[in-house]
Amino acid sequence: MKTCEFVTPKHPDKICDLIADSILDAYLVSDRNSRVAVEVMGGHNQISVSGEIRSNTNVDIAAIVKKIVGENFQVNVHVVPQSSFIAAGVDLGGAGDQGIMIGYALNQTPNFMPLEYELARNLCERIYDKHPFDGKVQVTVEGTKVITVVASFQNIKSDELLSLVKTLLPAENYLINPAGDWSIGGFDADSGISGRKIVIDNYGPEYSVGGGSFSGKDFTKVDRSGAYMARKIAVDFLKKKSAQSVQVKLAYAIGKSVPVMAQALIEGHEESITGYDLSPEGIRKFLLLDQIRFAHTATWGHFGRGFNWDL
Repeated sequence: MKTCEFVTPKHPDKICDLIADSILDAYLVSDRNSRVAVEVMGGHNQISVSGEIRSNTNVDIAAIVKKIVGENFQVNVHVVPQSSFIAAGVDLGGAGDQGIMIGYALNQTPNFMPLEYELARNLCERIYDKHPFDGKVQVTVEGTKVITVVASFQNIKSDELLSLVKTLLPAENYLINPAGDWSIGGFDADSGISGRKIVIDNYGPEYSVGGGSFSGKDFTKVDRSGAYMARKIAVDFLKKKSAQSVQVKLAYAIGKSVPVMAQALIEGHEESITGYDLSPEGIRKFLLLDQIRFAHTATWGHFGRGFNWDL
């Protein structure tokens, strides 16, 4: 049995991810070489943005935040220039931090994602299309059989939600608004932090993650670009080898452009990775990251959505 959850874009953590990536995009539009690493925390009419930025452009961060959450929020911004010690290594083409990145591709779904993940994501997205509020779902499967579906959504009665969920995903058991119907959600009910939904951003809880979050980070932060590259390599190997599953692991040292580890596991058998430029700049060019608006990645997961690293 496997279980995976998913949350809507109105979940507090996901709003924070969207803010972080919208700030990143605003810098990159004017200066493609901007270095951005921002974290966002929000809740109860307060938003805090903290981090390090090095750029030749100026951005009104508070205006970006209020465009997303509304004018009634107080926005606290504490951003400082990137550390000169970090910048020194990045200036030479090295990674902006150490870290481990893991990518997967599985022959379970047309977009090479885990089945339970896709069922949860698709269900959450289809409910949200009709009821665009805070909410979350959880799907438990045994093999390909759906055992239990949990759905909790703001501003919708349990009987109406149950009827909708049943038409979208047949299951043996349903738990619908299990704590009761609710009308207070989002930042009115809870606080959020960017980078907290890292498992949802990746492949679900059945699969390892490297540990680094994505949102609010430019390509020099290999937590993000390295994870995208690991996914791309995994997809390539899955297609090339007609495999059922591929896991790719990359690891970097701060200030160094060449990873200290680059390994592919094809159905458990190790294979070397060759023919790819795995430097941060090489990843940017190969995946055309300059053409990406990262805010588009902030809501419905970073993989299996037709981005360059999925193809």
